[in-house]
Amino acid sequence: MADERIEVDIAICGAGPVGLALAAFLVRRGVAGSSIALIDGKSLGQAITDPRSIALSWGSVQLLEDVQAWPLPATPIHEIHISRRGQLGRSLMDRAEHQLDALGYVARYGDVVDALARACERAGVTTLRPARVASFDDEDSGVLLHLEDGRTVAAQVAVQAEGGVFGQQGTKAHQRDYEQTALIARVSASAPIPHRAFERFTDEGPLALLPQEGADGYQYALVWCMRPQRATDVQLLGDAAFLAQLGEAFGGRVGTFTASSPRIAFPLGLNAEARATARTVAIGNAAQTLHPVAGQGLNLGLRDAAVLARRLARGATPDAIGAFMSDRAQDRRLTIGLTDSMARAFTAVGPLQPLLGLSLAALDVVKPARLLLADLMMFGRR
Repeated sequence: MADERIEVDIAICGAGPVGLALAAFLVRRGVAGSSIALIDGKSLGQAITDPRSIALSWGSVQLLEDVQAWPLPATPIHEIHISRRGQLGRSLMDRAEHQLDALGYVARYGDVVDALARACERAGVTTLRPARVASFDDEDSGVLLHLEDGRTVAAQVAVQAEGGVFGQQGTKAHQRDYEQTALIARVSASAPIPHRAFERFTDEGPLALLPQEGADGYQYALVWCMRPQRATDVQLLGDAAFLAQLGEAFGGRVGTFTASSPRIAFPLGLNAEARATARTVAIGNAAQTLHPVAGQGLNLGLRDAAVLARRLARGATPDAIGAFMSDRAQDRRLTIGLTDSMARAFTAVGPLQPLLGLSLAALDVVKPARLLLADLMMFGRR
């Protein structure tokens, strides 16, 4: 095994949702599963038990349907309520305006990985997990990936789809530390509003509640962004004190908060660079780690994977990578700019804040602007 050499056309480093989706899209486009290698440091069992919640846009659901990785257990979002704490004005996006079944869905990370992994297994994709890349040689004729267990993977093209979280990544060209930490948990409320998601901007960062139905009844996936020191203090609170502070920050739109799962914290920042060589390219979080506001990170990554698959299906060549970089430039630039602006503007201190509150009210009145924003969130730059 130590001297084994595996030869494929395309090696994908990272078998999270974006890496798995790329492999599935490639097969859907006519690439043989045996000519694709997926490499990941975690076992599939570890990945599918991940309890985190993720937001899938309507456009992402269409992509998953295309590779038979949908339906999967998920809660539809019919409405998105956007507001600014302490300021007048709010906006409400509704699926009815778009004549869609849902604006998006909330699913467990593990369920998305499971559905995509089964699609790749059916397609005969070569999967190496748990396995880690120790080093690689990027040559004119191809890429050699040297695994820690001594095996070598030789490929025409290597795709980096393992991004990690901000604070654990190498510095990219476009980096910004938001000086925020996200606390994530599942919380229950006394008066939940079915299928309505909330994005509430506070002085320290956005607070999102995503509706999620499960075995424990109707809950919300919470993403609460705040200053790092406060996050440390809040994470140490008992459940009752934590829920009381959450209620104070969010308000009473869903009644009182009654229960919480254990909280997990991670730092937030922007770390983006459109990296590629003649034979390597980065997609998803490996190319752009975003603030979670508006839930665009995974959806942008899935669009990366879909476009890259279309290009590589015509040939795993430097020309394909160059065409991909050109294809994705506008959508990446717009989505990164939108999330970065939202993350910063609503937390800035000063006289601009009342105007931002009024801008939400204006968005609610000016239907074309509201429809355009919703379209960007669901499908990206088309």
